[in-house]
Amino acid sequence: MTKQSERHVPVLSKEAIEFLHVSPGGTFVDCTLGMAGHASAVVRLLGPDGHLIGFDRDPEALELAKARLARVCNELGNQAPRITVMNEPFSSVGRHVEPGTADGMLADFGVSSLQLDEARRGFSFMADGPLDMRMDTRTGPTAAQVVNEASERELADLIYEYGEERRSRRIARAIVRGRPVTTTGQLARIVAQAAPAMKQDRIHPATRTFQALRIYVNRELDEIKALLEAAPRLLKPSGRLVVISFHSLEDRIVKDSLREGARQGIWEVLTKKPVTPGEDEMALNPRSRSAKLRAAERTRKQGIEVADLKNR
Repeated sequence: MTKQSERHVPVLSKEAIEFLHVSPGGTFVDCTLGMAGHASAVVRLLGPDGHLIGFDRDPEALELAKARLARVCNELGNQAPRITVMNEPFSSVGRHVEPGTADGMLADFGVSSLQLDEARRGFSFMADGPLDMRMDTRTGPTAAQVVNEASERELADLIYEYGEERRSRRIARAIVRGRPVTTTGQLARIVAQAAPAMKQDRIHPATRTFQALRIYVNRELDEIKALLEAAPRLLKPSGRLVVISFHSLEDRIVKDSLREGARQGIWEVLTKKPVTPGEDEMALNPRSRSAKLRAAERTRKQGIEVADLKNR
């Protein structure tokens, strides 16, 4: 487990830390702790008076993160900051972080290497495994339950909405005909046969369907909206929000939220265009190629008062 966490490469790490503007003694929130790649870099800059608060709903990832952060703190000795980790979805951040106390918040919406590389988690079709896809395996329906119990129309709609897949109806029809569908390999074959790759495609024909099911099973877009709604009231004036997205649905929500917040005078957007990985990073970590980083700074506008928020 230690080796796996150590080979994990956080995406846009240098840029994320720079935009967070981490300062000694500050309170910073890593909303998607994962295997603590970004968090480890933050911890090294906080000093003994600093505080890192980390969230992750995946129990396995959280254990890896805790072990990695413990090693970093051992290296730092009496210069290590306080660390609080929570096995919670990041949509719950507003219930656990006091309003107006965070100097910075970071969210990396990508699926972790742990989830993708473990066939038993059912996130990837690169190796055959049970069709699960839950980030928190203790709760909620699995992807197998969705593909075997949803109606053909429901499947088509969710594949179109969350996967932006134009051939969703054809794929949904094939899935229903192929039931029961229990493994990632079986689902990938059904999708590929129903909607083969076209010449211009650079991805596997099942990629969008797998994305759609993962988003649906984990309610990912609802989670993002809840986080973005909570962030302004949790940050101090001049506090930073840094968000890394990996597909257009996520990025659109972030872009629109920050733009509306800027219009209301809540945010100063720091990234006119999203920051993307350079060629060196993409060569080192091909999974980073679709990443987009956006950042904003909380203004001093008094329209959202901490006292009012505590009473909501």
